[in-house]
Amino acid sequence: MEKDRTRRGFLSAANATLASLGLASRKLEAADTNHASEGEDYYDKLGVTKIINAAGTYTALTASTMPPSVQAAVARAAKHPVRLHELQVAAGEYLAKKLKCEAAMVTAGAASALTLATAAAMTLGNKASMHGIPTDVTDLKNEVIAQKGHRYEYDHAIRNCGAKFVEVVTLADYEAAFNERTVMTNFFNAAEQGEISREDWIRVAHKHGVPCLNDAAADVPPISNLWNYTQMGFDMVAFSGGKGMRGPQNAGLLLGRKDLITAAVANNSPNSDTVGRGMKVSKEQIVGMVAAVDWFLSQTDEGMQAEFHKRADRIAAQLKSIPTMESRIVIPNVAANAVPHLLLRYDQQRVKMRPVDVMAELRKGTPSIELNPNTGRKPGAGLPCDENTIVVGVWMLEPGEDLLVARRLKEVLTKAAG
Repeated sequence: MEKDRTRRGFLSAANATLASLGLASRKLEAADTNHASEGEDYYDKLGVTKIINAAGTYTALTASTMPPSVQAAVARAAKHPVRLHELQVAAGEYLAKKLKCEAAMVTAGAASALTLATAAAMTLGNKASMHGIPTDVTDLKNEVIAQKGHRYEYDHAIRNCGAKFVEVVTLADYEAAFNERTVMTNFFNAAEQGEISREDWIRVAHKHGVPCLNDAAADVPPISNLWNYTQMGFDMVAFSGGKGMRGPQNAGLLLGRKDLITAAVANNSPNSDTVGRGMKVSKEQIVGMVAAVDWFLSQTDEGMQAEFHKRADRIAAQLKSIPTMESRIVIPNVAANAVPHLLLRYDQQRVKMRPVDVMAELRKGTPSIELNPNTGRKPGAGLPCDENTIVVGVWMLEPGEDLLVARRLKEVLTKAAG
């Protein structure tokens, strides 16, 4: 009997201890969850300077910030493992319906989309050839036609597949450039040069049975561009996900013909021994990109443009007291970044500071502010700027940051006015 009481006492004490440990564990988990909901500030921990982005969706400035709904979707996706291929297929089907095209896939950025599009064109109907790219392409079509004015640094993403470029200038050049080695054509949507229109580019390529790729990486808004180019006839269109759509920076979209997108998926991670194996798209990226498309399609062009104009107007209003200050709002006359930018000019005899020096001063201040890189430079990216112009990109500013930019500009320029 005594033994029984002792045993019951031991078990009772043990259960009480376990219960208290469980309660303590739950308290610790709750505390950790509360801490994790905000997350530790690793920028501060690593000594990395946070900036106000008054430039635009530039990769070097980490492009855009994700809206709250996209951030929440990414955080939730991080909590559960899934089968990656199943997620990629489901996301592609969902996006294709939303974006009015035959097929879609989430890629590791727009450059990845260019590489995978090229691989798709080269290996279409010849799956075994995937393993030879980029070093063993002797038996594959690998010539890509592009307008001379459309050659750019992102050609490298296409050349990653062992492709070679053939340059053309006139429509006659283009007609004559096709041969048995031609695998694809590439059209740079935001190019400021080039004689051949999109419509003629598609018509001639299709006459020769060759698919057309359109690099439209930064070319939203307007929202309708997400389907304008596939409906125009481009067989594949590449978009960056982390720019105007405000998805994860390392996400992108490849949209287009179903057989080509299927071939692009086959050339991508997690498939081994493919050119896209290192272009891994995580579950968080895929979900974040889908959520970003949902967010973007819930906006209106008119609403976004009105908000960007308001930001530019608020900055300009704060600078009226600067001697000789002139301001105007312009939208670049190219397909990319077609959003309002604020241009500021002043007499440097009165305000003794060059725009490039204003840019440097704002960069080293607190908070650190990045102005558009066309500040103080020759016209570029569709902006009518020069060495006497400050360019403020307003569309990536967070709420309230327009007034912070205005305040710092006013401080620096007032001081320079003496």
